[in-house]
Amino acid sequence: MSRRCDLTGKGVLTGNNVSHAHNKTRRRFLPNLQKTSLMSEALGTMVRLRLSASALRTVEHKGGLDAFLLDTLDADLTPEFRRLKKRVKKAVAAQAA
Repeated sequence: MSRRCDLTGKGVLTGNNVSHAHNKTRRRFLPNLQKTSLMSEALGTMVRLRLSASALRTVEHKGGLDAFLLDTLDADLTPEFRRLKKRVKKAVAAQAA
C-alpha cells in the first residue's frame, strides 16, 4: 500500500538531513496519514479513507465528504473517487426530485 492520501494525492517527499558539520544524508518526509471513516449524507453510508491530516481538515472545512467531492474538479480525483462523486450527484438529484 502506497503512502499516499486518497483525496489529495499527497505523498512522500525526499530531502537531506544536514548535520552541524554540514554532512548531507538522504531522508524521507512521510505524510501524516490517518485511516478514517467519513459519513456520506447523500448515500447514507460510511466511506473508509486513508487521508492526510490536512485533507481531513479540508473536508471538515468544506462541510463534509459530499460537499468536498462536489466542489472538487474531476481531474483532481482518483478514478475511485470520481465514481463515488457520480454516486453522490445521483443521490442528491434523486433527493431533490
